[in-house]
Amino acid sequence: MNKNFDDIRSFRDDEISEVVIQLSEIKQFMNLLSTLFPLYPKNVLKERFAAIKTVAQFQKEWDYPFLNGLEATKTLGVQLTGIEKLDWNKNYLFISNHRDIVLDAAFFNIKLIENQKDTTEIAIGDNLLIFPWIKDLVRINKSFIVYRGLNIKELLKNSQHLSEYIRQNITQRKQSVWLAQREGRAKNSDDRTQGSVLKMLNMSGEDNFINNLKQLNICPLAISYEYDPCDFLKAKELQQRRDNADFQKQPTDDLQSMMTGVMGYKGKLIYRLAGEINPKLDKIAEQNLTKNEQVTAVAQLIDNYIFSNYEIYTVNKIAYDLIMGEKRFESDYTLTQKLDFERYIQLQVQKIELENKDSDFLYKTILEMYANPLKNHLEAQK
Repeated sequence: MNKNFDDIRSFRDDEISEVVIQLSEIKQFMNLLSTLFPLYPKNVLKERFAAIKTVAQFQKEWDYPFLNGLEATKTLGVQLTGIEKLDWNKNYLFISNHRDIVLDAAFFNIKLIENQKDTTEIAIGDNLLIFPWIKDLVRINKSFIVYRGLNIKELLKNSQHLSEYIRQNITQRKQSVWLAQREGRAKNSDDRTQGSVLKMLNMSGEDNFINNLKQLNICPLAISYEYDPCDFLKAKELQQRRDNADFQKQPTDDLQSMMTGVMGYKGKLIYRLAGEINPKLDKIAEQNLTKNEQVTAVAQLIDNYIFSNYEIYTVNKIAYDLIMGEKRFESDYTLTQKLDFERYIQLQVQKIELENKDSDFLYKTILEMYANPLKNHLEAQK
């Protein structure tokens, strides 16, 4: 197995001192740090940041306080449940649905810290590394790089490389990994595991498809946001893609999504560990399925674990009734709550700036974002 992952891997402790000193000399980064920690003079921030020696020190002294502040001011609380379902002497591949570019893995890791568990390595797309210093910053924070926009030949080579890195982390470095179930966020909240992700994970294995996945100890993770501060940006992108088949996002679009997601109000956030799926993988192996059928079956298995473990909020029930034209959950919310949510969506639509703005489409699209988790949750219960 190729052991040289310098082009994608996170930084190790013996590299941290040099990297943080370099970062502390970058004006743009220090301006960001001053914005995030406004109570400290810049010279104090620079001195403290340049003194970081280890990954754990960075996460506990910088990540943790910042994210705790976000939790206190931008949410109604972040909870991690299901810790007891796992054997923490093992390492896992946590595969989750994907709502927020920055916070999905970030909040998960600080909740692991609070539960005295080691944090995970985090997969992050290179399209988000808008400035060179961002690449260094995320690699301090146990992130590894997933390259996007490659041609077929490059994609195959990179997928093999990425697969080897993930497998090495779990089986040799004894380091758990967080990975989104698909490339990019599901803009309509209809979360589905991509077969290509599972095929990538299989590429580094030396056994059959099921056994290769079992070696990674996959644990689905359901992430449930009460409110998605990027809902209006996602709706805008969906109209742009509807109206222009060649639409391509700009780097500034991802930057806006990152800032909006971090600083926007999110309500309650529930992270629910679903447990290890290896026993269910054994049952799939017992069936007479082709490899492609196995890929589909495993993707559906992960999806059902995630759907079943969603936290269902009042806004999901209101959205479901509105989009379905039903009164199925009417007894679970008041008229005032319904009117408040409808007003919330109207205000989100008003934020969208488009030349040919289709307000009806945008309203319905945001409504679907809040209804789809409940639709899938109900489907998983059948």
